[in-house]
This record gives sequence, structure tokens and C-alpha cells, in this order.
Amino acid sequence: MGEFGIGQPVRRFEDKRLLGGNGRFQSDNNLHGQLYAYVLRSPHAHARIRKLELTAARDAPGVALILTVADLVQAKLGVMGVPFQRKRPDGSPMFARPFLGLAQGTVRHVGEPVTFVVAETLAQAKDAAELVEIDYEALPSVTDTAEAAEGKIAVWDECPDNLSNLFEAGNRAATEEAFSKAAHIIQRRYVISRVYAHFMEPRGAIGVWEPGEDRFTLYADVQYPHRVRQALATRIFKIPESKIRVIAGDVGGGFGTKGWQYPEHRLVLLAARKLRRPVKWTCERSEAIQADEHARDNVSDAELALDKDGRFLGLRVKTLANVGAYISSERNLLASFSNVGTLTGVYHIPAAHVAVLAVMSNTNGTAPYRGAGRPEATYVIERLIDDAARELGTDPVELRTKNLIPASAMPYKTALNLNYDCGDFLANQQKALAQSDWAGFRARRDAAKVRGKLRGIGIANPIEKAAGPGQEFAEIRFHPSGNATLLMGSKNQGQGHETTFKQVLNEKLGLDPASVQYIDGDTDRVAFGIGTNGSRSTVIGGSALWIAADKVIAKGRRIAAHLLEASEADIEFAVGSDGGNFSVAGTDRRLGIIDVAKASFQSGRLPPGLEGGLYETGTFAPEDNTYPNGCHVCEVEIDPDTGTVEIVRYVVVDDVGTVVNPIGLKGQIHGGVAQGLGQALMERVVYDRQSGQNLTGSFMDYSMPRADTMPDMEIFSNPVPTRRNPLGAKGAGEAGTVGALPAAVNAVLDALAPLGVKAFDMPATSERIWQAIEEARA
Repeated sequence: MGEFGIGQPVRRFEDKRLLGGNGRFQSDNNLHGQLYAYVLRSPHAHARIRKLELTAARDAPGVALILTVADLVQAKLGVMGVPFQRKRPDGSPMFARPFLGLAQGTVRHVGEPVTFVVAETLAQAKDAAELVEIDYEALPSVTDTAEAAEGKIAVWDECPDNLSNLFEAGNRAATEEAFSKAAHIIQRRYVISRVYAHFMEPRGAIGVWEPGEDRFTLYADVQYPHRVRQALATRIFKIPESKIRVIAGDVGGGFGTKGWQYPEHRLVLLAARKLRRPVKWTCERSEAIQADEHARDNVSDAELALDKDGRFLGLRVKTLANVGAYISSERNLLASFSNVGTLTGVYHIPAAHVAVLAVMSNTNGTAPYRGAGRPEATYVIERLIDDAARELGTDPVELRTKNLIPASAMPYKTALNLNYDCGDFLANQQKALAQSDWAGFRARRDAAKVRGKLRGIGIANPIEKAAGPGQEFAEIRFHPSGNATLLMGSKNQGQGHETTFKQVLNEKLGLDPASVQYIDGDTDRVAFGIGTNGSRSTVIGGSALWIAADKVIAKGRRIAAHLLEASEADIEFAVGSDGGNFSVAGTDRRLGIIDVAKASFQSGRLPPGLEGGLYETGTFAPEDNTYPNGCHVCEVEIDPDTGTVEIVRYVVVDDVGTVVNPIGLKGQIHGGVAQGLGQALMERVVYDRQSGQNLTGSFMDYSMPRADTMPDMEIFSNPVPTRRNPLGAKGAGEAGTVGALPAAVNAVLDALAPLGVKAFDMPATSERIWQAIEEARA
């Protein structure tokens, strides 16, 4: 194993550039002659546009163009659309209305784009937007998930009950039978709050039109440039993909929310084509909550059936998933259904049935956000198990242990049709219990009581469906001088891809990372890519790179055999302290891979019939998902007089399969846990129920975790490599978030339970905790 190979704690190569101020983020992009755009957004949650007058705005200084929906219709722009169909509960077709890009007669959430103002300066664009005259007729609105499902106020007249579609998984009949035999049935309602992503850099885009090439270029901070290009070309503008180039530089955080197609992308491109000048739009921090997709926002009624010995018999869950006012693409439904399979967790539950109702409301659309349904599913089952233990007077660890799927049962097919290939869930839990000193908790609780504090401990055993089937691309391109360029279809947005992939390349070919140029994010330079989402980059992108490296070795072996005058069958390739070398078996005759690469560009040194050059590609698509898993233990202290909660200890044991970089892995776990704890303890998008106005539009009202919120996290690994990809990796980007939500809230409720608090929903703010304590005392 070399200094930079797989498993080595290599410090991130990209950090020197980024921390030195040499990153190139979206806002750093500026083009000669560019104009500036501003989006005028709806101030109403639901209103009819009776009049839209643009004369004064168009005559304002510096104004070049104001787009309305009429311009989009005239340009015959398409919509994203949902490529699959479902049924509503009554059997009628799914109700889904996409957003065209600008408001069309009626606005349906605060922040909906109405006009797109383009001017010589941003200040002029904003001034002109102030002159746009809009006469709104306010209409009733509904933002709360449960209220929207009641259908008393319709988001769309054509869908009076607000129910877009029904998704079901599992076996209803088998589940009903399991419940009929249960000695105990535990029923709970869990509310999972609405949140939204906070990037270091808000979104932005620059649209360019090249009339000589009849071609667009979009500069945008997106997570999958090739899919953005495909969507814009085939669904929106209806032109060949080759007519659009997408360039994504350094992305200041993505988390799923920068995943795909936003209206501003098509607007800057259309405006650029009309004006034949680049058009730049930058989302401001205060605008983001109105402009971006939100996440989570579920209400789940869950039931767990147990026999007299405490063994699980069945699980029944009905979820209301708030999808917002528009369903513009399949992305707006993904989080609601794609990961419900993990509701059964790491437990042997013979029968399960899940029903998810997609509910429309006068809010921003929801979409994948770090975990994309996995944190919600894990939250439900792990909270339910704790509540079952409390109701039955059983230890929560013992109840879990009794029902864990044993390693000997692998491969294991769950009642919700997931196929776990490997994992040692009991070992994860045992290691986490030992590292957290679970056995010593009672003494710590007693000591806290003496100090006037409430102490609680929570556990969660998360598992997630990751790296789903789908292709990814890698290319290794050697140059005549012998150095190489690595091009990846995955898109880095802070995870450390450059370091990870260079480590894989070093492991396979022995190339010095310093001599390898790394490229991603440009659809003209990288041939293909699906992009970064769902903890797939190392698993699928890394495997594509592995395949490309194998092709390099195969071709290099032919060249080396020719140069060493040996049979190809006698040529071995190995990576040592001096890099990668081809050698003749049983001799000291050898050639370094750099020398072989140089020779590949010299016609006189190639074997007859072999094409020159050394540049190979790899495309990998797994046959099934991987299943990262682990165990989280969270310990908290609460001040009963103020409700203030402090996380005093946090332990994670993870199984992400093969660990490419232990430092990078810990960074991913740290970040994931922080986002999970943020939602569990403080984050929440709140709307006024009467007006539909967002009450948490800034950091004054939307609380964000800070450094002093976070504990020192203790991260341990229990890797069980998968055989579903060459690397044996399972994925790590979302693992921390998936376990943090239930572990934290379980700990809070454990601290409050001695006072008589029986139910508690996130976020665990000091006010909500104080209220729960006062209500219990009363």
C-alpha cells in the first residue's frame, strides 16, 4: 500500500487551492459585456394576477429586457415533466402540474418567479423591478402538510383534495395478518419538519449565446452538469445536446438541492439568445428560501406489531409528504418514495406495508436533500422502537438486539423488497455501546441530576439505500510527455473528489497525484456523466475509474511486452514505492508506466497493429444498490429551567464498505451529523397559516447550528466491503445525516421521559423543550 493509495489518510489535494483563495466558484465567473438579471417574485402564497404592467419598468435606465411567461410560450419552451405515472387514491391518474419558468396567471407560493428583469447593472435591474405594476387578487392558501391533506383549501382547482398521487410498497394483506396476531401494537405520529439547504455560496447562473455556433453555454453551480445539459436540450429547448455546453466550476455546497434544473437556467439562456450578450443571475442569501427547493416535511402515522416476547411482526406506515405547489419533474417526488424501503431498517420485520400520499400545498417544491428520504425513514423506525420499549417497559437496546438481522442471514431480502448483501449490524451496535460507555450512563444521569440537569441517551441503527443502479464515467488520458489527466463524470462540491479519485488512480497505476491533472464539471471536456447524488461518487465513479485503469494496464502490457521482447503472458504489472511498473516475470527487467505511456505515442515503438496513444475510458453501472449502515449514540443534557439542550457526547460506528480515505470519511460523517443535528435541534421552515408568508426568511428566525452547537464527535469504522462494485465501497456522503435525526431526538425524549413527557417532535428548541416540561408538570 503506497503513501497515496486506498486506505491512506491523505490530506485533501484541493484544499491548498481552495483555502488559498484560488477556487473558481460561480460568483467568480464574469464575462465581457455581461448583463445582470433580477427575478421579481410573488409576495403572495396564492393569488390571481389581474394585471401586469411593464411600461415604466421597460423604460427605466439600463433595462435591456423583461421576460414574462408570454415570452417563454412564444419561444415554445418545454417543461421538465414526470416520466412515470401513478394513480391517486381514488384510482384516477396522478395530478402533477409543472412550472413553466415564470408565473402563468396565478401564483401558488411566496417567491414564485413572475418576471425576469435584465439590465446593464444589478442595481438598475432591481430599480426596474420596483416599477413593475402587478395587481394581485389574494386567494386562500394552505401550507401545513396535514391541513393540505384535508382538502379544505385547494392549491389547484383541478385537484380540490390536494392529493397528487399514492405510492405503496410492501404486502398489505401479509401486514394485516401480522397485526391480527400481535400481542402489542405501538402507534405513533411523527412530524418531520421542513428544512432547506444553506450553501456557502447561493445558486447562480450565466447564460451565453454563441450565434456563430448556434449554441448555448451555461455556467452554473450544479451537481450533475451532463444531466442539466440533457434536460435543457431535450425537455426545455428541444435541441440537440451538442447545442448546449454546461460548465460547473467549484461548487460551494450542494447537498442535493443544487441537483438539477431550476427556472433561472432557462431564463438566462433565453435572455442571452434574445440580447446576444451574456446574462448573469446570482441568488442572494435572503432570496434563497424563496428561490430554492425545500426538503423533508412529512407527517407519518406509524404502527409496529410485536409478539408477546417483543419480536417484531409487522410495520405499517402512512405518510403525508408535502411536495409543494408544483411537480415540475420526477425530482419533486423522489424523496417521497425512493427510500421508503429503509423503513424496516436493520431489523427482521416479516411483513410491512407503506403508503405515501404526495400532498400539494402553497409552498416551494420539495426535493432531495442530504439523505433524500433515508433520514425520514430511519427517524420513523428508530423513534418507533424507542417508543415501543418505553411503552412495554423494555430496554431499548435489548429490544433492538432481539430483532437485528444477523450477519449470518446475509444476503437478506426485506419485507419492502430491498436486498441487503452484507453488513454486521450487531457488531456496529456493540462497538458503539462500548465506545459511548452506555453501561455507565446511569451514573452520569444521577450526577447530572445532582447538578439540576436532565440527562438522556439515544441510539439509532441507520441503514440507507445508496449508489443506485445508473452509469458513471471516468477517463484516464496520458500525454506524450508521460503525465496524465483524469476526467470524471462525477461533480465535486466539497466532498474531496479530487483526492479520492487520485488515491484510486494511485492504487491502480501508481501515478504520483501531483503529476495528474483533475477535471470535472465541463460537458465539452468530460464525455459523459450522471453526476453526484445519493452517495454514488466513490462507489460508481470510483469503479468506473477502476475499469479505465484496468484498460490502461491491459494496453500497457502489450506495449511493454513488445519493448521488453517478451510474451505478453509473461508481463506482470505491480505498484510499488517507485510507482507502477511492467516487468517480465521472474526477471529484473521492467519498464515504468510513465515510460510505457511515452512509448505509446511513438509509432516506431509500438507492436504491429496496435493503435497509438494511451487514453482509456471506463463506464460502470452497478446491478443493485449498496447499503451503508452504522450505529449512532447521542447523549444530551437539558436545563429544565430554560429548556436549553447540550449535546455532551456523540459516537458513530459506520460501515461504508472499503474506506478510501479515513480523513475524508470522517469529514463526511462530521458534516452529515451536523446537518442532521441542525434539523433535530433547531432548523425549521415556518409559514404563517393564515397568509402563507414565510416566517423564517433569514438567520434571525431560521436557526442554524454553529461550532458551539456541535460536540466532539467520535467516529469509528466497522467496514464490511460489498461485492457489488470493484472497490467494495458502499458510500458515505449521507450516512451521518441518516442516523443523527433519530439518535438526537431519542436522546432528548429519554431525558424528558422521567418528567412524564411521552411525545416530542423535532426541532428540539429550548422553547419547545420548556413547553413540554411545563405541560408535563401541569
